[in-house]
Amino acid sequence: MPRPFPWRPLAGAVLVLALAAAPAEAHSIKGAVFGFVTGFMHPLTGPDHVVAMVAVGLWGTFLGAPAIWLLPIVFPLIMALGGAAGVIGLPLSHVETGIALSAVVLGLMVALAVRVPVWLAVVMVGFFAIFHGYAHGRELPLAVGPMEFALGFVIATGCLHLAGIALGLMARWKVGEYVVRAGGAAITLAGLWFLFT
Repeated sequence: MPRPFPWRPLAGAVLVLALAAAPAEAHSIKGAVFGFVTGFMHPLTGPDHVVAMVAVGLWGTFLGAPAIWLLPIVFPLIMALGGAAGVIGLPLSHVETGIALSAVVLGLMVALAVRVPVWLAVVMVGFFAIFHGYAHGRELPLAVGPMEFALGFVIATGCLHLAGIALGLMARWKVGEYVVRAGGAAITLAGLWFLFT
């Protein structure tokens, strides 16, 4: 007997993605930043961040345990280190290129259902997390509540990972696998658009 389709996780993922649909400049906050709510909303309104975070969850689902929970833990932790590097002003070049490439590469991993050793997936995800964290860490000195901003940002990032995991659960069914892999291809195309515009 086939397993029932996971409507509840899918609905939750759609809700998170719908909240992320508001247009915004991904890495330009004008004026002061006001704590937790702004930190939480910021990744949800940056399309480059949204697609990369969803891709992390999708790929973790394809790879299975332990990657399904390890990748969404590693990314925010390394992102926080990248953010700290941005706050103290350590030099890092090609930040926006690294962010765009994260969507291209992680989207391809999903589209092609690439299976690599977990350690390599962790290294890849961690590498891209540095760029995402650094870009937003450069904004933290402007913040009224930088710790609250960072906490909101990390929690929202985790929510996007969970949305990717929920969507990735569709891959348990053959039709769902095609949908998820098509989503990975769309993420790759979005990353290419970020890269060349």
